[in-house]
Amino acid sequence: MASTRLPNKPLADIGGDPMIVHVWRRGIEAEVGRVVVAAAEPEIADAIINAGGEAVLTDPDLPSGSDRIFQALEKVDPDHQHNLIVNLQGDLPALDPGLLTHVLAPFQNPAVDMTTLVAEITDEAETTNPNVVKAIVSFGETQPGGNESGRALYFTRATAPTGPGPLYHHIGIYGFRRAALAKFVELPPSPLEIRERLEQLRALEAGFRIEATCVTTVPFGVDTQEDLERARALLK
Repeated sequence: MASTRLPNKPLADIGGDPMIVHVWRRGIEAEVGRVVVAAAEPEIADAIINAGGEAVLTDPDLPSGSDRIFQALEKVDPDHQHNLIVNLQGDLPALDPGLLTHVLAPFQNPAVDMTTLVAEITDEAETTNPNVVKAIVSFGETQPGGNESGRALYFTRATAPTGPGPLYHHIGIYGFRRAALAKFVELPPSPLEIRERLEQLRALEAGFRIEATCVTTVPFGVDTQEDLERARALLK
């Protein structure tokens, strides 16, 4: 609710419903499992409950989204019925629900601790934009044509890797095995995480295996009033 660029962002009206309700609906439409909104403020939880959804209040002073997801998980599932968790940001009202299927697919490999998504960068300006996080992923000998996954080796705000070949835009949707999430939130911030300001580097430095699936669409996030107007037009 305290977003500086778009105050009260989760409750911003889009077609008569709060933005967070649209994101909740995208989660339901994915049909991959239980959908719970982890809310720091009662107003957000009330919006979801009024729409017929499930929400849980979490400590507003938690340091990261991963901590919030873990606290919510422990509250709503104390019996550990759920072993795979997807952390979906609340500012993606126009998300393609199918992306959540691609986040979960790599967990068929028992060696995978975390999953995420990437898309090939097609806008040259993004290659040098530090706000566009690049994922360095080992896709093997052939470049992915879509929905293939590979092991993520690093994430950076720099232009990388060097040499000929595509660059990949990291999409900040994460899947966790429950044990990996529990371990992750107990770890202190790591040196590279602090330097790059990228939380996922903590996991890599701790030896987690992160598998990244290449998709063909980057979900549109809402951060400004202009973004909100675009989202309203898209969902109209």
